[in-house]
Amino acid sequence: MSAPVFDLAIIGAGIVGLAHALAARRAGKRVVVIDRDAQANGASIRNFGFVTVTGQQQGTVWNRARRSREIWAEVAPKAGIPVLHRGSAVIAHRPEAAEVVAAFVASEMGAGCEMLSPAQIADRLPLLRHEDASACLWSPHELRVEPRRAIPLLAAWLEEQLGVVFLRNTLVKAIDLPRVVTTAGIVEAGQAMVCPGGDFLSLYPEVWARRELDLCKLHMLRLAPQGAGWVLPGSVMNDMSLGRYLGFAELPAAAALKAVLAREEGPSLDNGIHLIAVQSADGSLVVGDSHHYAATPDPFAPDAVDALMIGHARRALRLASDRVVERWIGIYPHSKTEAALIEDAAPGVRAVMVTSGTGMSTAFALAEDALAGWLR
Repeated sequence: MSAPVFDLAIIGAGIVGLAHALAARRAGKRVVVIDRDAQANGASIRNFGFVTVTGQQQGTVWNRARRSREIWAEVAPKAGIPVLHRGSAVIAHRPEAAEVVAAFVASEMGAGCEMLSPAQIADRLPLLRHEDASACLWSPHELRVEPRRAIPLLAAWLEEQLGVVFLRNTLVKAIDLPRVVTTAGIVEAGQAMVCPGGDFLSLYPEVWARRELDLCKLHMLRLAPQGAGWVLPGSVMNDMSLGRYLGFAELPAAAALKAVLAREEGPSLDNGIHLIAVQSADGSLVVGDSHHYAATPDPFAPDAVDALMIGHARRALRLASDRVVERWIGIYPHSKTEAALIEDAAPGVRAVMVTSGTGMSTAFALAEDALAGWLR
């Protein structure tokens, strides 16, 4: 019997699938990526493009974020992906938030980070509203790409420079290795990696049914370009982020902040809002986000939620314009207990899913972990 045409078939061409393609090619394997869509259309292009290290949960997620950030920094220039800005600022409006910043900077995860006073904010980060700040956490570790450009450019680089084969507009109907049955015919592969995003039913539904999974819906906004000279030095977050991101929120110092937020920010908490603001090459700002969970989230985006998000942006930033020029909904698979899943679905078939909205930040390292010791 002749060997399969490919060593590994990857089902799914989002960031998780592309990360596995990169790791497998670096291991010298022949790789095909199969995706039902003509181009990336899901969570991988609907996010901030914010490769986040600071604030990720201590342990596996934080370590994966650090490794993935290294890979992004290496791959982006090779693939022609612009890095639009680096670093992140978390503005602490309340004294309780400043206590969280101080505790974080003193922790292992705070290495290389700084706690800035209001005067230092005014000097170094003049677009942040220092007069309404108790402190600011500055981290040099983050980078930001435009996901709508980055994902297609990454796929093109994998195809053109690393020899990964892509089959698009192609649905995988079944896997019976070495046969991968698709709407375009049979693809032969020795192993298969299923990276389904938020699709719990098409392949190996029993694998996902064992987990308590649902979907998270996000409101995302683009504000008009802010004008000449209005340039963010990095991504921006706020008190709400300190209460939500587990790398901050699990610190003992965060208990007091979360109590204050519960009293003062009920509508934002009810809608899962925390501020992230990043800047695009044209000067516009991507601002978000909210979190609503359901087995099948509705497609609607109430203006009241957007108004809350814009309010947080106004409080943190000296906006030149808060005019919304674009809105969209993001969707990602969600688990209450795990940031990512690596499951053996069948002999020679492994399934991987990011269940925490951290795909851009952790997928490259997650792929290395999923393939280590398994890839033949």
